[in-house]
Amino acid sequence: MLGYETSDDCAVWQLNDNLAAVLTVDFFTPVVDDPYEFGRVAAANALSDVFAMGAQPHVALNLLALDCSLGTDVAAAILQGGADAVAEAGAFVSGGHTIDDTEPKYGLSVFGTVAPDSIVRNEGACPGDVLYLTKPLGTGIMSAAVKIDQITEAEMRPVIDSMMELNGGAAMRTAGVHAATDVTGFGLAGHLHEMLESSNCSAVIDFASLPLFKQVWQLSCDYCRPGRTFSIMDDLEGYIDQGDIEEEEFDNRLGVICDPQTSGGMLAAIPAENSALFEQTFEELSGRKPARIGYITEGNTGHLTFSDS
Repeated sequence: MLGYETSDDCAVWQLNDNLAAVLTVDFFTPVVDDPYEFGRVAAANALSDVFAMGAQPHVALNLLALDCSLGTDVAAAILQGGADAVAEAGAFVSGGHTIDDTEPKYGLSVFGTVAPDSIVRNEGACPGDVLYLTKPLGTGIMSAAVKIDQITEAEMRPVIDSMMELNGGAAMRTAGVHAATDVTGFGLAGHLHEMLESSNCSAVIDFASLPLFKQVWQLSCDYCRPGRTFSIMDDLEGYIDQGDIEEEEFDNRLGVICDPQTSGGMLAAIPAENSALFEQTFEELSGRKPARIGYITEGNTGHLTFSDS
């Protein structure tokens, strides 16, 4: 039912009239020092792909690469972190595969299911839809900053907690979501651009409404950015409209919206008439409000504009 065509989060294979299989795989190198937390972050990141499709995960397989010299305790901690995240998602881990590698890597292959008529794609956003983001931005910037002692471990803690947190799809399904994706390695701008291109529309972003981790804006202004940010900016050149924004301010904003995320939030296009329902349901399930960051507009396919431009 679904492959590479619109850069969706999972492959989808229809099993019968009432059920479709949703499949994804995701793994990466450590973004935190603690092995258990690394396992949880990587697992939460992989599970988000299934949630973004409106599906329920059922079974996951471990993918672990680790230098044997690190010992079994480190491996056990990583796998326990992953297993705990999977269990919290209502699924279970059933084996996997490990290799001896000098560079640690961990993630999951995840199998889930969804009714064929309930699949959520990153295609289908409509003019007038309200855009929501469910986690703060800045994991890439903050991770870069802590590595060079620009922020403390204590200041990094909210970022780690956010990355370990599972995304869920219940609120957006309740609100009749038109399109959704999780925000990860292509940053908010990259993932939104994919949604806009596949939906043949554009978007306006209210930069002041973007949820940011503390210090992210100042760090972007100080040019503390991951290298990947600049390639995302290059890829999106011509698609993010500067308008009347001064060059330095515009560049600093790009540093934020092109920041590559790890286990970022859901980006959802919700029908305007259901926005209050989405906010209420999300808050009931998560204990906090989602950020209303903009809206979908007609024409100029794939383009992003700031509301104060």
